[in-house]
Amino acid sequence: MSNLEQIGLYLQINHNRTFIDGNDLRKNIIDYVLHLNKFRCNVYSFIFIDNGIDLPYNEDVQCNLGNNQITSYVSYFPKSKIGLCNTYSYSCSKTIKYYYYITNNFPCGLFKYVQKISLYDEYLFEHEFFI
Repeated sequence: MSNLEQIGLYLQINHNRTFIDGNDLRKNIIDYVLHLNKFRCNVYSFIFIDNGIDLPYNEDVQCNLGNNQITSYVSYFPKSKIGLCNTYSYSCSKTIKYYYYITNNFPCGLFKYVQKISLYDEYLFEHEFFI
C-alpha cells in the first residue's frame, strides 16, 4: 500500500475510548503511504462517555496533513452519554452529497453538492447557524 497515490475513506465508527481524528489518521494511515498525493475522508467516530476518561477538545483533534487539509471537530452529548468526532477533508467537502450529525459545533464551510443533512444536538440550534 505504500505506493498508493489516492485514498478515499468514508467511515462511521463506534469506539469505547478514543476518537478517530486527523492525528489518528496521520499516525495510522498517512505516514505509511509514502506516495500519497490525495487523501479524501469523511469519518464519524463515536465514543461512550463515562467519568473515567479525559475528553479531547477541538484543539486536540486538529491535524496538519500538508496538502490534504483536514478538519475535525468534537461534540459531546451528556444526556445520551456519547461523544462525536467528525473528521473530513476539504477535498471531500467539494463532492459530498450527504452530511450527517451536524451539531452546534459544526465549523461551517460551503458544501455545494450536499443534498441531505441531518442535525443532531441536545441543545437548540441558533439562528446564526442556519444563516
